[in-house]
Amino acid sequence: MCFMPETPRFLLSKGKRREAEEALRFLRGPDAPIEWECARIEDACNEQGSTFHLSDLKDPGIFKPLLISILLMVFQQMTGINAIMFYAENIFEQAHFKDSDLASVIVALIQVIFTGIAALIMDRAGRKALLIISGFFMMISTTTFGVYFYLVSKTPSTASVSSAAAEPHSDLTWLALASMAIFIAGFAIGWGPIPWLIMSEVIPIRVRGFAGAAVVLSNWGMAFVVTKSFQDMMDLLTSAGTFWLFACMCALNIIFTVILVPETKGKTLEQIESIFRGTSVGHLHMLAPEKHHNLT
Repeated sequence: MCFMPETPRFLLSKGKRREAEEALRFLRGPDAPIEWECARIEDACNEQGSTFHLSDLKDPGIFKPLLISILLMVFQQMTGINAIMFYAENIFEQAHFKDSDLASVIVALIQVIFTGIAALIMDRAGRKALLIISGFFMMISTTTFGVYFYLVSKTPSTASVSSAAAEPHSDLTWLALASMAIFIAGFAIGWGPIPWLIMSEVIPIRVRGFAGAAVVLSNWGMAFVVTKSFQDMMDLLTSAGTFWLFACMCALNIIFTVILVPETKGKTLEQIESIFRGTSVGHLHMLAPEKHHNLT
């Protein structure tokens, strides 16, 4: 961070236009329309004002992006990611995987690798497309995990997956690790990083302090609820039923993304705000060179 400039919006709010233009040039490159974007940022800041009041939540330009950001965090946790990660070793033990410690390490390694991949392809594939792909893979993997637990539970000696008398389907133990790996990879390329990115893109600048706190509280509050109730769900719904419930949540995530989540790829913060306010930004495109439309 020692090498990073202050944000152009902060510099403009302090009346430092020259420094703001230099920061934009550092971020966009030497050929970008710096003066044009700097003027758009100034116009947006002047229009919005600098103070936030709770009554401003009635404004669709604030209420809609805040609601979408909170729902993204709620749906992120409803996939069961934190519960699955926290209980990964127990899950593999219950799935009769011989080396559960090694499996947990493999799962963490997969998450690191695919998060890096997501960072590389996010601006090419688009946020919305990756969320849909991510939700699809997580839905498939949790469904498969549920099928595995169901097959294990259908032994003649018992109907309980966790019973010591149950004989594992040793030829299917690979399915547990494969399902977990696909789930973590799917989460890492979409529903892991993208809700945080969209939150930073769609929430207006002047409400970002309050809204950011509300969104983070929603995320970790939901993480606590899911993690705390995970073992109870396993006891009440069985292991198979719990993972099928997570699969249903992943399907709901896909529907939510298709219907309500806007695509923010290639849009400036001002253009994104205009989407929620229902205002036209067509004249902005005419003011800037066509090759520089992608100014996210």
